[in-house]
Amino acid sequence: MSTIEERDVAHEGSKTCTFRTDDIKNSAEFRAAYEFAANVISAEDQPFEKSPDGLIKHLVHEKMNTRECCVDAYMQFLDPGSRSGKHRHMWEEVIFVAEGSGYDLHWDLKFDCLDKYQWDWETEPKKFEWTRGDFIYIPPFSLHQHFNSGKGEARLIVISNRIVKSMGFNWLDQVENAPGA
Repeated sequence: MSTIEERDVAHEGSKTCTFRTDDIKNSAEFRAAYEFAANVISAEDQPFEKSPDGLIKHLVHEKMNTRECCVDAYMQFLDPGSRSGKHRHMWEEVIFVAEGSGYDLHWDLKFDCLDKYQWDWETEPKKFEWTRGDFIYIPPFSLHQHFNSGKGEARLIVISNRIVKSMGFNWLDQVENAPGA
């Protein structure tokens, strides 16, 4: 019995493609368009969205034609006594508290892959109090929700890395909508 060498099968097959050629063309088109992408986004050009998480204002988003290609950022508005929706996603978030005070509830992910992938979340949430000037960290795929317990509006600057989505982990689950959403 003879041993098959890699070189014996390297030229087998009849399928062709233009992947590399397309990549070169797409790269040139991206760089040409990048020259016209915005470095500064005025407050007037930052769109509002009535989302399942409540009222947000997009600061940087891939659909906004900015030079930023890795980060998404938005401002979340929470009225006194109100809350955001409850959701989870595969990317980390950092949140800067620009105004107000309140707390987060986080249901951390329990993960096991000894025999098979097993996903579960803590039954009791962890509570994290926050106030103006604080940063909040959201771990990947932790179920979380924001609450305004202050007397005035709370504004949260939510920042995340969109690269994780491009890596095949564009997992975003909305578990509960904000009031009025």
